[in-house]
Amino acid sequence: MKKTLPLSLLALALALPALQGCVPAVVATGAAVGVMSIHDRRSTGTQTDDETTEWRAAGRVPEHIKAASRINFTSYNRRLLISGEVPNAEAKATVVAEARKLEGVREVYDELTIGAKATLVNRSNDSFIDSKVKARLVDSNQISANHIKVVTENGATYLMGLVNEREAKVAVAVARTTAGVRKVINLLEVLPDEDIRRLDEQALGSRKAPPASQAPVETR
Repeated sequence: MKKTLPLSLLALALALPALQGCVPAVVATGAAVGVMSIHDRRSTGTQTDDETTEWRAAGRVPEHIKAASRINFTSYNRRLLISGEVPNAEAKATVVAEARKLEGVREVYDELTIGAKATLVNRSNDSFIDSKVKARLVDSNQISANHIKVVTENGATYLMGLVNEREAKVAVAVARTTAGVRKVINLLEVLPDEDIRRLDEQALGSRKAPPASQAPVETR
């Protein structure tokens, strides 16, 4: 009989990498969170582009804004989410404008708030909420957590990913009923079932191990 890891233990396991990384930071990128990237519906090229977009966006933030801000860039399938805190409206407009100049970005979601940087306690709590949402997605047995990118800012949970309609409903239902989540912002890309099947087949095919080489055999 197959045994599953208790939800509380799974959440803790998922939270540890994030909590260990909870140190004061000015600009962070979603590329740092790669805990569950074994099976991704994005092509390898798109995954690389997303990671590149995150660090390029961070590099465009002027130094004087970095010093007074905490900004997160999360790119998924060339759609860029900007979250965190900046000191004023001018800084917010500058960060978003620079992000919109990035080549290859299809859409920019401006979710920056104006105010003081989140405390370490708040960031740790958001990381734990992320881990709980991911753990509950796994526990639901209805959707692969690898297909959902979860980002929480001050209790607001953002969902990104390539999913079909059923998976989108499951992901939103799981997130909105997770303790600590104030609201859910649905940024999921919903595709027809046949497109999702094609993406899954391509992802599995690209990850198949090459045939093992055969060593020569000598009979004596």
